[in-house]
Amino acid sequence: MDLAINPFSSGTRLRDMIRAIRACKTAAEERAVVRRECAAIRAAISEGDQDYRHRNMAKLMFIHMLGYPTHFGQMECLKLIAAAGFPEKRIGYLGLMLLLDERQEVLMLVTNSLKQDLNHSNQFIVGLALCALGNICSAEMARDLAPEVERLLQNRDPNTKKKAALCSIRIVRKVPDLAENFMSAAASLLKEKHHGVLISAVQLCTELCKASTEALEYLRKNCLEGLVRILRDVSNSSYAPEYDVAGITDPFLHIRVLKLMRTLGQGDADCSEYINDILAQVSTKTESNKNAGNAILYECVETIMGIEATSGLRVLAINILGRFLSNRDNNIRYVALNMLMKAIAVDTQAVQRHRATILECVKDADVSIRKRALELVYLLVNDTNVKPLTKELVDYLEVSDQDFKEDLTAKICSIVEKFSQDKLWYLDQMFRVLSLAGNYVKDDVWHALVVLMSNASELQGYSVRSLYKALLACGEQESLVRVAVWCIGEYGEMLVNNISMLDMEEPITVTESDAVDAVEVVLKRYSADVTTRAMCLVSLLKLSSRFPPTSERIKEIVAQNKGNTVLELQQRSIEFSSIIQRHQSIKSSLLERMPVLDEANYLVKRAASTQATVSSVKSAPAVTPGGQPKLPNGVAKPPAAPLADLLDLSSDDTPVTTSAPTTAPNDFLQDLLGIDLTDSSPAGGAPSTSTDILMDLLSIGSTPVQNGPPTSNFIPPGIAETKPVAVTPQVVDLLDGLSSSTPLPDENAAYPTITAFQSATLRITFSFKKQPRKPQETTINATFTNLATTTFTDFVFQAAVPKLRLDPASSSTLPASGNGSVTQSLSVTNNQHGQKPLAMRIRMSYKVNGEDRLEQGQISNFPAGL
Repeated sequence: MDLAINPFSSGTRLRDMIRAIRACKTAAEERAVVRRECAAIRAAISEGDQDYRHRNMAKLMFIHMLGYPTHFGQMECLKLIAAAGFPEKRIGYLGLMLLLDERQEVLMLVTNSLKQDLNHSNQFIVGLALCALGNICSAEMARDLAPEVERLLQNRDPNTKKKAALCSIRIVRKVPDLAENFMSAAASLLKEKHHGVLISAVQLCTELCKASTEALEYLRKNCLEGLVRILRDVSNSSYAPEYDVAGITDPFLHIRVLKLMRTLGQGDADCSEYINDILAQVSTKTESNKNAGNAILYECVETIMGIEATSGLRVLAINILGRFLSNRDNNIRYVALNMLMKAIAVDTQAVQRHRATILECVKDADVSIRKRALELVYLLVNDTNVKPLTKELVDYLEVSDQDFKEDLTAKICSIVEKFSQDKLWYLDQMFRVLSLAGNYVKDDVWHALVVLMSNASELQGYSVRSLYKALLACGEQESLVRVAVWCIGEYGEMLVNNISMLDMEEPITVTESDAVDAVEVVLKRYSADVTTRAMCLVSLLKLSSRFPPTSERIKEIVAQNKGNTVLELQQRSIEFSSIIQRHQSIKSSLLERMPVLDEANYLVKRAASTQATVSSVKSAPAVTPGGQPKLPNGVAKPPAAPLADLLDLSSDDTPVTTSAPTTAPNDFLQDLLGIDLTDSSPAGGAPSTSTDILMDLLSIGSTPVQNGPPTSNFIPPGIAETKPVAVTPQVVDLLDGLSSSTPLPDENAAYPTITAFQSATLRITFSFKKQPRKPQETTINATFTNLATTTFTDFVFQAAVPKLRLDPASSSTLPASGNGSVTQSLSVTNNQHGQKPLAMRIRMSYKVNGEDRLEQGQISNFPAGL
């Protein structure tokens, strides 16, 4: 490349250097040109070249903007600033702002030059100094030069005043203690006529309010009248070409004044009352057909919502936002939705009037508007409008885009769960959502649906018939298929015999073979989904008990998976085939309906799981006034481990370690049936195989792998999720032994029930049970009785002892006067069994008529041998 540049000459013009750099075709060529120029500039600096100093600084600034190091030119900036002429100072200050920042120590050397220039007789040089100071001044420079800047606020020249006000903003931000020095000067600037001075003064006043409460009170007393006058003059002024934007006079000043009014009126009723009239005037007079007018209206609405405005003014503001929702500009509609989400906390009823318009925004083509409108609709839902709003959303779900279905489905499910008071309505809505968007329904939602159907015995027949019809019509929706298969397996006889018909239902004809066909079709269709196929196998196994004539056919269907490459399905197939073929004596008892699932217990555990997920994202969970983490349903969750410093276990040499049960949402079945499926084998030992197989046949859970991560997959009622194991003949032998029962020794006989704690208001009794062949482990069943005449709420029991597992309590409410009790199970391990007796510190917290109470004590009267 032919470049007409002498690498050792500093006389190259800036435009020539820029042209040479732009002509470079590669980064290497550009670096070479920059290196040559930097070498020439260094040579000129070392030679003290006076003629081209300003030109070299201009080139250095361009090189700096390209990202190359230019630190060697910093002192040249100071020399140019110290020069007498305006052109040199202009380049020097520009270089100072570009090449240096407030952290550089070199900056301290320029303080004296700045002070001299601030006192210069040339207003343009004063402007240069103010501009530089406003961009890079440090806290030390702010303290040194604040008096000069304060003096320049009284200057006659409007441009100097404007720049001095902007420079004052930087000084106040750096040193808030200096705010009081600028209060009176800022208030006096609001009387100026020049709009540039006014807008700078308003910004300075806003910064003063943020920096000091004293300044805020001063400006409330001395500036409101001036602000109202400015806003009225600007609103009523005739056409002024200098400040006109789309037919509106100086919208920037409008907006700045409104923001300052919001700051002054926030939390102050008197100030708010004073500015109510002008806000109403601006809101009604400003045209909304131009973007500048919409900007003013939006700021006016935000000011009204931020101050102590009257209810009529708030309604006016929300109506303006309603008009925005009808605007064709997507940006205006989006900011209106954002503002309405804030306004709903102030005046819900006024926002409700625009519900129809907001619902239309949910169907908008713009995805951002759709999502924001959906969030707003969710906030608008209450007990009175939940049904029409849900109907609108479900209807739209049918035609919505695939990308939007997930968000829409999640909101509908949340609304239905939160506001449903009628179980039949809840089931109808969930069945429709499953039919329309079952692939987007999260697992915990249909798990909750299964729990509700288990509890609603009068609606089980209706549920299974509705799900059967939906399965035939919408068999491609995964969550619908799983719920329907589970329901058919549990309540198949209700489907075939039309049991528990509701008045609004019409009888349907379904044979036993039809029910089996439906499950078989799903089994074949979802060949890649292990969970769905596993549920189908369990459903078929249960149908073999419900419909004996179909047993042979079901056995053939189940046997098709004996050679499946997925060990989970292979194991189920072999075990289920064995039950159908060889264990008729225990088949009916094994395949009874699932017990009614504890809905409250499941919801608590689901909330706990949600809380754990949220706390992993957020640094601190929500805490109640009593200090306990708060669950969504209002139940205080006991902490995973007691506070060692509070409970003071320093008397034991063994470190305090508590093992809180990491109960996944699927474990509620195990808790309900009272079967401990925790692997109790010694470390490194194999788990009990007979327990695994029994649990699998009962279809109520699986043995977790020791020291493995907790499973996050829900085990649906009626599904056994066993770990894949190699199938051996030993499985059949163990099944043969299921009909016999070997009684366990009575572990409770040697340990009497004790009163562990008793006060004037509370009694706690402990009963004990030893684990077989584990003398160091003890299961304690605690019973809590309220001796007072008032009910205890939010009851939480905590215990501190080495090796503790504390299960959830049966309730958080203790009835008064001993009319009922609360039970809780805890498992303790005494590592010094036989050497040191068991000791425990306990703490009970609860509320009496909303007032927090706390009791604590130490238990040392445990029976010998624990």
